[in-house]
Amino acid sequence: MKGALKYRLVAFVIAIAGMIALIAWTAQSSWRRTDDLRQNLTDVQLRSFQIADHFQQSISALNNLVLRYGAYHESNAWAQFKRDSKKLDDWIDEQRPDLSTEREKLLLDLINTNYDYYMAAASNIAAIVQASSQPTTPLSEFAGFEEKSQKLLKLGFKLAMEHRASMDTFLADSKKSLTYLLTLLLVSLGLLLLAVGGLAVVVYGDLIAPLRVKLVESQALVERQEKLASLGMLAAGVAHEIRNPLTAIKAWLFIQQKNLAPGTSEYEDTQIIANEITRLERIVRDVLVFARPSEPHLVTVAADNPLREVQTLLSPQLAGAGIRLVHENSSPSHVRIDPQQIKQVLINLIQNAADSIGQGGTISLRARTESRRLAERATESVILEVADTGKGIPPHVEKRLFDPFFTTKESGTGLGLAIAARIVEKHGGSLQYQTQVNHGTTFGIVLPRA
Repeated sequence: MKGALKYRLVAFVIAIAGMIALIAWTAQSSWRRTDDLRQNLTDVQLRSFQIADHFQQSISALNNLVLRYGAYHESNAWAQFKRDSKKLDDWIDEQRPDLSTEREKLLLDLINTNYDYYMAAASNIAAIVQASSQPTTPLSEFAGFEEKSQKLLKLGFKLAMEHRASMDTFLADSKKSLTYLLTLLLVSLGLLLLAVGGLAVVVYGDLIAPLRVKLVESQALVERQEKLASLGMLAAGVAHEIRNPLTAIKAWLFIQQKNLAPGTSEYEDTQIIANEITRLERIVRDVLVFARPSEPHLVTVAADNPLREVQTLLSPQLAGAGIRLVHENSSPSHVRIDPQQIKQVLINLIQNAADSIGQGGTISLRARTESRRLAERATESVILEVADTGKGIPPHVEKRLFDPFFTTKESGTGLGLAIAARIVEKHGGSLQYQTQVNHGTTFGIVLPRA
């Protein structure tokens, strides 16, 4: 009897040890799979955007050069067009090794063929310009060229969408893997609860609960990244559709302005149109920056350097509204940043603070050091703060403060804070704030200390 009890106890201990080992293995696999998912998702998303955005931007730039050559007969524009078109032709050929499906390769072949038609249409316009004695070329001559350009851009967009389909397949497979790991984890938990209730409570409290939270966060991250990818693709497509008509309108407007005398009401009307076109171009640029933020070029600088530079830049402008922009004494510390990108964030925060103040008030700039949690661990950090004496942020606005395209300004795009937050995240930091209605707001750019 004693021997049988001993064997049962040994089997019981082995079963518990096996369940613990299975849970530990599941946890390690989940963490590793989550990290792989985040990295692969980022790589696939970037490749999709690079193919579409680079191609669309290049074609738009070539269109502008042809329009300039046709409108103003600038020989250097045609020379630049020939150089850039050759580079784009080489780039198209270089994309084939990165394509994984036959559908993508077929689309690339169609792009190659239509690119030849596009170049022929551009050469036809050049021949018309060279043979014409007129100072400008009628817009009707550009119809064939515009048709070839639009067909190329649509093919480029289809190629990006086809590439995106591979990402959707990857996401579906990754979700299945996460679901399998979660199921295995729950089964292990159930068996362990049957083996020993007390030990299950300890294991669940110390290991399983944090792991389940991590799995839920990972699935939420996948869904959020998928939504951002769709939003970015949609934003890039809309921006492209807006940019091309804007280019044609702008070229036509410049041609018309040459025939109008400055000071006339007609000339003033064209100036108003030109200003509105410029505003639309700014909105398109903001949308593209949100859809494909550039990587920072990091250098080590004193933390208060960007604060001093934006103070020098913006103080005269704010003084006209009775707003003082002051730089407070800061602790000596250094950070690794892209100075231009961080100044862009600071300028956006200062302009928002000025809008909150309106007339008469103070905006304070300072840098301080503090230990903050970055990337899920405590880190010695430098905080670049922008504090104002404005109206504060109402609770209903706080809930959507960093949502893309949400704004309380009549002429705003709702992308300023969203872009600022993404820039800071790419620096390995976070954008935080504290606010009190009718007492002001303090935004802090939290960065790892160099």
